[in-house]
Amino acid sequence: MNTLNKKICAITVGAIAFLCGACHSIESWENDTLGNFDALWTILDEHYCFFEEKDIDWEETGRRYRAKVNKGMDEKELFEVCAAMLDELKDGHTNLISWFNVSYYRKWWSDYPQNFDWRLIQEHYLNFDYTSGNGMSYKTLADGQVGYVYFSSFAYGISHSFVNEMLLSMKDCKGLILDIRDNGGGNLTSADDLLSHFINEKYLGGYISHKTGPGHSDFSEPYPYYVEPVYGVRWLKPVIVLTNRSTFSAANNFTAMAKGLEHVRIAGAHTGGGSGAPMSSEIPCGWSVRFSASPIYDADMKLTETGIAPSDGFAVEMDKEATLSGHDTILDFAIKTISNIQESKPEKIIRAAE
Repeated sequence: MNTLNKKICAITVGAIAFLCGACHSIESWENDTLGNFDALWTILDEHYCFFEEKDIDWEETGRRYRAKVNKGMDEKELFEVCAAMLDELKDGHTNLISWFNVSYYRKWWSDYPQNFDWRLIQEHYLNFDYTSGNGMSYKTLADGQVGYVYFSSFAYGISHSFVNEMLLSMKDCKGLILDIRDNGGGNLTSADDLLSHFINEKYLGGYISHKTGPGHSDFSEPYPYYVEPVYGVRWLKPVIVLTNRSTFSAANNFTAMAKGLEHVRIAGAHTGGGSGAPMSSEIPCGWSVRFSASPIYDADMKLTETGIAPSDGFAVEMDKEATLSGHDTILDFAIKTISNIQESKPEKIIRAAE
């Protein structure tokens, strides 16, 4: 689209140019409504990673929204048009950030039940009495048979010392519930670090690919990434990971990795997705744009952008009527499942130093 992708040829001048003139194509836009729109469209056109997977005709999208832009618009009117165009990507990792507003595609979670109420859990399951730190809150439930951990965000760096202590405090439990509902993600390294406590050998986490050119199909071959087991406490007893639609980004990635483990089941609702590793850029007026640039796949080379389904037989929704009497039906399901395990095997808690 020539109108959206302005190119200029810059020729080096001065003494160096006298000896060896150099001509190369660079991108440049005027700092006006059309220039800023064209810059935004082009940045996404050359760097966004899910056009083909989402069957998005970005040329047509650009023409349609550019027709709404005129030189007389103020910056807030321009922002509204640009944000609406970005919403067509249906991507929770894509934001336009100005001094007065931040665009955000909310429908990846807003059209679905929340399936989580932290206050309900604190009051009716933890009795407001639990240990907290490192973004985690934990306690044993069901007369000590079940360990429960709520992890609110992967934005926290994982303290292995904290996780070691937490898991050791639950060593006599039959199994562990790891609740990452409403965990919106954070650092991918934190997801790897947490997973390292649930594996006992080098583990294929999945694959990642990077852009190699401006074309929509210009990507490197996917290359694998691995997670190493922690030199600390490793939990190899049963684990049930609780998810909802607001389990997103790094939490979605953790879910995809954990689902492949033999002793782990995913329970609750489909996650929100968000598997594109984001990058940021800027348009002439100073607004920044953040978007998915590098697709991440699971160990079976399946794209996880649209989320992870619960394990077979483990899809559960919260019953709204049950919440009125203090019951989280997703958590109840997980507690009952672990409580019904016939054997408890303490040897499945492993200290790597032993």
